[in-house]
Amino acid sequence: MDLIVLRNVRKQYKTGVVAIHDLNLNISKGDFVFVIGSTGCGKSTLIKMLYREEKPTSGKIIVGGLDVAKLRNSKVYKLRRKIGVVFQDFKLLNKSTVYENVAFALEVLGSPKDEIHDKVLKALELVGLKHKAKNYPHQLSGGEQQRVAIARAIVNGPKLLICDEPTGNLDANTSMEIMQVLEEINKLGTTIIMVTHDTVIVNKLKKRTILLDSGRILKDYEKGTYVDESNKNTK
Repeated sequence: MDLIVLRNVRKQYKTGVVAIHDLNLNISKGDFVFVIGSTGCGKSTLIKMLYREEKPTSGKIIVGGLDVAKLRNSKVYKLRRKIGVVFQDFKLLNKSTVYENVAFALEVLGSPKDEIHDKVLKALELVGLKHKAKNYPHQLSGGEQQRVAIARAIVNGPKLLICDEPTGNLDANTSMEIMQVLEEINKLGTTIIMVTHDTVIVNKLKKRTILLDSGRILKDYEKGTYVDESNKNTK
């Protein structure tokens, strides 16, 4: 069953730049999908439209049964509850503990304290950081900080996890550790879409890989490798 459906999606900015051209895409529940391509190919625009930071100029985007393009601003929270987002730069609260950083995602939803406690510890255990719940971000390595960001993104049990270059600031070994965490989350049923430039990760994991070029899908590999056909180079 499809969790995400895009039909004839086009995104043109006020500058006149067309970032996405008549894009059609289906992503099933439980999929793990890499989105690759050179800088400026439309990767960021695509994922921003999925969590409604950007709206398409035309076309239809369905995420978890919600018509994202038609969603009123006052109702965007209904979409965001279905989605977790992980960024390259962690975006942690430096003056809050690991526990508090993860709990914050539930506090803004008004969840009961007992429920918050249980869910936070479960999320931290999943990313291997339950023992560092009382630490602060500055006491953690880059990889550990990204694990906290992942725990925060999944603590509410989202159907979809969007990862925007989550290993971009990490070394090769730490990057693979993060990918192992994401694979575990995926095995539990969460759909994952990950934007990346990391050729090693894409080639090693052999997941579905979508290659964008100038806002269009150039290739959709069932078990992809990192081939940038827009430049006719194998990376």
